[in-house]
Amino acid sequence: MLQCQSKRPGFFSSLLGRSLSDLLDTIQHLEACGVDLYLDQQAIDTTTPMGKLVFQLTGAFAEFERTMIRQRIKAGLKRAVAQGIKLGRPKIDSATERKVRKQLAKGVGILKVAKALGIGTGTVQRISKERAMSPRGAEQ
Repeated sequence: MLQCQSKRPGFFSSLLGRSLSDLLDTIQHLEACGVDLYLDQQAIDTTTPMGKLVFQLTGAFAEFERTMIRQRIKAGLKRAVAQGIKLGRPKIDSATERKVRKQLAKGVGILKVAKALGIGTGTVQRISKERAMSPRGAEQ
């Protein structure tokens, strides 16, 4: 059993599975290793047909719930876009962007620019890439 467990490290974390098929794969893997599952608090015992049924039904309901959540999120995003709401993080103001471009033109490093202006390094990297790809290049 320990040898089987080492082939699939952390398999208990995927026990509830991301989908019903994942859950069934986990059960089959446990059975192949000679492991039976007994969840005391939920009164689920996979050695009995009723226990397997309850375990699979629980997995099916969990997958259904995740699908419903995903569907509601997509509908909400679609509605927000239809209402003209911009998604994502807000852009930095143009004055800060000009300061970043000036600092980068002087040769100041990305981390120092980000720290000095109180913005993220990803934002400075994006501006640096835009600056490098623009027709005027490093002139900006």
